[in-house]
Amino acid sequence: MSKEGVMETADAVVIGGGVIGTSVAYRLAKERKVILLERKEIGGQTSGNCDKAIILQSKKPGFPIKLAKASRRIYDQLEEELETSIEYNKNGGMILIEKEEHLNFMKKFVDRQNKAGLRVKLIDAKEAKAFQPYLSDNLVGATYSTEDAEVNPLLLTQAFSRAARRSGVDIRLYTEVVGIDCQNGRVVGVKTDRGYISTELVINAAGPFAGEIAEMVGVPLTIIPRRGVILISEKVPPMIHGNILCSQYIAAKHQSEEYGKAPPFGIGLSLGQTDSGNLLIGGSREFTGYNKEINPELLASIASHAIRMVPSLGNVQIIRSMIGFRPFTGNGLPIIDEVPGVQGFVIAAGHEGDGIALAPITGILVASLVAGESNYKDLLEPLKLKTE
Repeated sequence: MSKEGVMETADAVVIGGGVIGTSVAYRLAKERKVILLERKEIGGQTSGNCDKAIILQSKKPGFPIKLAKASRRIYDQLEEELETSIEYNKNGGMILIEKEEHLNFMKKFVDRQNKAGLRVKLIDAKEAKAFQPYLSDNLVGATYSTEDAEVNPLLLTQAFSRAARRSGVDIRLYTEVVGIDCQNGRVVGVKTDRGYISTELVINAAGPFAGEIAEMVGVPLTIIPRRGVILISEKVPPMIHGNILCSQYIAAKHQSEEYGKAPPFGIGLSLGQTDSGNLLIGGSREFTGYNKEINPELLASIASHAIRMVPSLGNVQIIRSMIGFRPFTGNGLPIIDEVPGVQGFVIAAGHEGDGIALAPITGILVASLVAGESNYKDLLEPLKLKTE
């Protein structure tokens, strides 16, 4: 209730002010009165603590690539649509192959990627170094794709947020959801620490915290936080062109014997450089709950792994690190679906490390889902909530 005793109402309430929640709110506002609730700041959680890669070739062949390509196409017009720069650059991407024993599975990986419609090629160490001069002379080779791109995740989230406001979205920061009111199997309202909002549609875009929100309607959601740590350097002259990953990163991400044994701390190289000159040097993948305490050995391992492949990084000063909690589902895909048995409760979460890459398509998919349209059925069907 407001001070005047009039109940607040909204056609939709979006929970979560990260890149997914702001994308969803922006798209829903075309047809609805939308309130977005964020318990901290816009982009202050996972979306503000990640790298800048829109890298398609790290995705598993098949549907994950199809979904990523659909989102990547939207990026090409997104700066014009959102009326601001998001530092979107189509500079391609590379996966470095450090060891001979990784070469065979990376050859198979590239073959499957090409069969899935992604343009990726295997190049030797000399070709890789011609493109990225700071690479080590000891690499076995690399993959390269022109379809990979990069974006500033904070600018992207803020751009969606501002565009949502222009479309009429009421964005409320430092507002925590404490309950969701359901009656006869359908959503009727949201309880916050600042009051009650009557609504028949709630979008759970709370990222790694989506499970806590789902519990409010009695739905068990297997989204858990997977911690990642990235080192941030001082501003330096241009060193890196586009995105760089390594084959060990693929092993850590996919946790499959097919890709090799995952390394300690889940460490694999992810390297990019911001427009302002800072290097983003990652990263790690660990299941530690929401623990932010970092073992110094972890930081040293990230640094030493990166220096092995890019020796010049040893001369760069690290000014800080950042910690993000990726929302992990276990199958490498997010959940975008209305919960069976709870009408009006929609989940848009579980993107893990692909939230930046998939944010543009996620907003469109949620808007299509709640409108009851069928034009994105082929993309929505594999993202349904798996129930026992």
